[in-house]
Amino acid sequence: MPDRREILQRIYSEIQEIPTLPAVVPRLLELFEMKNTTAREIAELISEDPALTANVLKVANSAYYGFPGKIASIEHAVMLLGFNMVRALTLSVGVIKSLSRKTSSFSEEDLWIHSIRVATSMQELSERYNKVTEERGYVFIIGLLHDIGKIVFDQLFPKEYKELLESSQEAGTGNAAWLEREHFGIDHAEAGAELLKRWHFPEIIWKPIGAHHEGSLPEDVDPALISLLRVSDTVSLNLFNPEELCPEECKEELEVLQMGEEVLSSTADYLKSSEERIRSFYDALH
Repeated sequence: MPDRREILQRIYSEIQEIPTLPAVVPRLLELFEMKNTTAREIAELISEDPALTANVLKVANSAYYGFPGKIASIEHAVMLLGFNMVRALTLSVGVIKSLSRKTSSFSEEDLWIHSIRVATSMQELSERYNKVTEERGYVFIIGLLHDIGKIVFDQLFPKEYKELLESSQEAGTGNAAWLEREHFGIDHAEAGAELLKRWHFPEIIWKPIGAHHEGSLPEDVDPALISLLRVSDTVSLNLFNPEELCPEECKEELEVLQMGEEVLSSTADYLKSSEERIRSFYDALH
């Protein structure tokens, strides 16, 4: 099994094994971080990549958003969806399309359906309970990309990672993070954060992704944002097992968010009612 040093070395020095992002995405990241950026500037830059434009419009016109009329242009999408959602959608589509290929260790469909559920839950909870303010524009993409480290492991170490996940299933655990740390020296959360860091994503995205399986949080990561991700992750993983919706560790996250346990069942109900929309989002990307 490769160790932590080898994993990080391959992520950084052999990044060419992982497909690169569309060329406009790094420029979009810079544009998104600039003050006074206009919808037209964003639309013009996205439109430089016809494939990315087509995919963004395909998702924007999916049942996930449910607009009655057709969204014909990126600028139109910005007007209807809002700046933050188009930013999240564009970056997410860029990453997903770059990383999409047949995985050998797990079902790619299951991974992205789970991730869309987590993103949907984070967005809903942040709006419903007015949690996280500055970071609200990032919660969807954080949820959507929180598990991309699993794809990193699968692409760099397919044989080893498949064996690890199989041993995890045999041990009866649904969370392989501790096994990943034991065998690789890092878990999929940190591996995903290292990739996003390498791709020059802002800290506000990769730091909470990298920390969501850590026992103690870095001081510069908003605990409410981490708790929002962990609660949404737990609900999504146990969506059809109501008795497992609130494990003991989840209660601590609810205390951070100042939410009651009832939010878990209401969020699960919301995700179940959104299942058709969530699957339409996935289908639009494939």
